[in-house]
Amino acid sequence: MRRQVEGSKAVAETVARCRPTVVAAYPISPQTHIVERLSELVTVGELTSCEYLMVESEFGALSACIGASAAGARTYTATASQGLLFMAEALPNASGLGLPIVMTVANRAIGAPINIWNDHSDALSQRDSGWVQLFASSNQEAVDLHVQAFVLAEQMSLPVMVCMDGFVLTHAMEEIDVPEQDDVDAFLPAFRPRQWLDPDHPVTIGAMVGPDAYTEVKYLMAQRQRRTLDALAEVADRFRGAFGRDSGGLLRPYRTDDAEVVLVVMGSVWGTAADAVDQLRADGVRAGVLGVTCYRPWPGDALHDALSGIANAVVVNRAVATGPGGVLGQDVHVCAPTGTAVREVVMGLGGRPVTRAGLVDLVCDVLDGWEPAGVLDYRDLDERVAQRELAREEALP
Repeated sequence: MRRQVEGSKAVAETVARCRPTVVAAYPISPQTHIVERLSELVTVGELTSCEYLMVESEFGALSACIGASAAGARTYTATASQGLLFMAEALPNASGLGLPIVMTVANRAIGAPINIWNDHSDALSQRDSGWVQLFASSNQEAVDLHVQAFVLAEQMSLPVMVCMDGFVLTHAMEEIDVPEQDDVDAFLPAFRPRQWLDPDHPVTIGAMVGPDAYTEVKYLMAQRQRRTLDALAEVADRFRGAFGRDSGGLLRPYRTDDAEVVLVVMGSVWGTAADAVDQLRADGVRAGVLGVTCYRPWPGDALHDALSGIANAVVVNRAVATGPGGVLGQDVHVCAPTGTAVREVVMGLGGRPVTRAGLVDLVCDVLDGWEPAGVLDYRDLDERVAQRELAREEALP
């Protein structure tokens, strides 16, 4: 039913309708409203047969989920920023054990300096932890992705991270269609774990693996991740048929078919980019936007096909990297088709807004022959402040 609701609360109510049996929670902005709402639903009896665990830390939250999932429970948690980093030791354990945990990451910058606002540096820092990473372009998609995440996690026996932009989505009040309980029950089967710890039938999971078998274990993990790409597309197709809306999948293209320039983005910037594209099209500029919904596993073949015939792709990175390009941009460079010029910019760090006007100017500059200054161009940088500080540092003895 469509109603005005905060993004976090809509996600919490959707997670509740997925019937988790264990929720382990530790509050950290901007995901706190999610776990608070789940706590309320458990307290008032709307979410039954659920053990709500208030743990001592984010590391404790994921560790509790690992134990619960290994024992055969449908499990869920949520975190953000430094909380995700505090989980870092346990993240590969969940994926290595093939545990179908679902976790919301309310994307937020990581310190230092302390910053509670949105960018993608937290989730992208854990891109190789073995978790599926799905990025929501809107609150409606955030809601829809959580239903699909439980299906996908349990079908593939892999943990899934649903990423939604902190504050921009989590705290936004808007009209959202929160799925009804009967519809979720029809789409999401009752949980039947592939493996679980049963005292009557004892097994060992997570045992030590030596050099004679470790490579094979990691290879099989990678192959299962790659198979997830097909499963993700299939789950999105089924969701479209069941709920009547297009949500999820690998990529979200908009007006890309005849585009001269395509903006490649992740998260809620997709909506701003789509508005910029509409403005450019009205002015006769053939622009498009390609949103990356599934970031891990990386949909390289799908992105290659989506950019085929496109002369210019501009990647908007919302995290800093000191390698040969931005985090998202490096992946795009690897699989971009021959003939597509890929440029990268950094925009929107630490909650700085990515505006429609800024994206319109970026597209127009590309068509005028603009090239980034160096490996990465910090598009919204205050050059005066930055150069003054660099000069001060160089003058130090």
